[in-house]
Amino acid sequence: MREQQSVWKEYVKYASLNIMGMIGLSCYILADTFFISKGLGVNGLTALNLAIPVYSFLHGCGLMLGMGGSTKYSIYKGQRDVSASDRIFTNAVCFAAVLAVLFVCAGIFLSHTITGLLGADAEVADMTNTYLKVILMFSPAFLMNNILICFVRNDGGPKRSMLAMLGGSFSNILLDYIFIFPLHMGIFGAVLATGLAPFISMLILSGHFLKKRNAFHLKKETPQLAVIGNILSLGVPSLVTEVSSGIVILVFNNLILKLDGNVGVAAYGVVANLSLVVVSIYTGIAQGIQPIISREYGKGDHIRIRKTLRYGMTTMLVLSVIIYLLLFVFADEVTGIFNSEGNAKLRQIAVSGLRWYFLAVPFVGFNIVIASYFTSVERAVPAQWIALARGLFLIIPMAFVLSALAGLTGVWLAFPVTEAVVCISALFYFAGKRR
Repeated sequence: MREQQSVWKEYVKYASLNIMGMIGLSCYILADTFFISKGLGVNGLTALNLAIPVYSFLHGCGLMLGMGGSTKYSIYKGQRDVSASDRIFTNAVCFAAVLAVLFVCAGIFLSHTITGLLGADAEVADMTNTYLKVILMFSPAFLMNNILICFVRNDGGPKRSMLAMLGGSFSNILLDYIFIFPLHMGIFGAVLATGLAPFISMLILSGHFLKKRNAFHLKKETPQLAVIGNILSLGVPSLVTEVSSGIVILVFNNLILKLDGNVGVAAYGVVANLSLVVVSIYTGIAQGIQPIISREYGKGDHIRIRKTLRYGMTTMLVLSVIIYLLLFVFADEVTGIFNSEGNAKLRQIAVSGLRWYFLAVPFVGFNIVIASYFTSVERAVPAQWIALARGLFLIIPMAFVLSALAGLTGVWLAFPVTEAVVCISALFYFAGKRR
């Protein structure tokens, strides 16, 4: 009984802190978009949306190294293998340095070329180029911040990781306002605020090292390709999730534009923004169970692993029921928050979209949590399959097929149907492995 309470107490600590951190991060993204739209108008918002795929790729690379490296770190920590733990951190940082050089060079020499490839016309080309150049110049900070957040969380510092995420996010919001409005720095001010955020985050994380609580260190040793490959294989789902989300939004926008024009796309914006917050809750649960499961996997304690996974799944199911009931009942009121002009057509489309689209919540939650479990116990292939199927392989063809069969309702249903199919396949795989 005491053992069960110990597992539950640790799970609550990690999951609750990570959920709060992820919700704060998603709210920052909404606030960032809001300030740019208000201060820089349609062109500023267009430039931001065009540059987002590059930022997503940069952010995804940092998460890939952070999540993949910290997972291996926790496993070695559970095995009390100090030298292997240091080796993982050192190799993750070394590979991040290589990527940082490539990103910075791209910012200096290729920003104009990338701007053209992203489809920026003459009206927004300058703003898009400015955003890309600056964001790529800050790439070392983004990569290192993501690595440190993940490693500190897995090193017994979930509270500090949460504070770092929230500190970086809220400083970005504050600096956005200052740079865009009082200082009139335009798109440069917006991207500068984003670039400075990881420094604030790392400043908060530095307390973990100043108090000498860190059990991982940089060592003078030659990077090993086998170690880096192992880190990348475990971190690929995080990269795929980041990159594919932008591709899916682009596909959905094009389909909805043909079916219901700009108003339909605006309604999808309401649904997509809320989806961002909902998914962040499940990501918080997944990141909460990962350090515990990886550590216990290193120790070989399968009882604690099963308990932690059970707590995560139970939390996910309870929250899924609450989230869907709230969105179903209050769909009209929620839409009204984003519908300041009182557009009746937008209200109708968004209300219907919320009720169909968010049928996916229990399946999304399951897929995110089970993928984290697979990564935590070094089963990279099923975790990668879940990420790729959800993000690219199934949802895009599903959107085309269902939109052709059922119009806009088919577009809304593409998300829950895809997540349900992936959920069923993951369940069969998990059940087969348990047997």
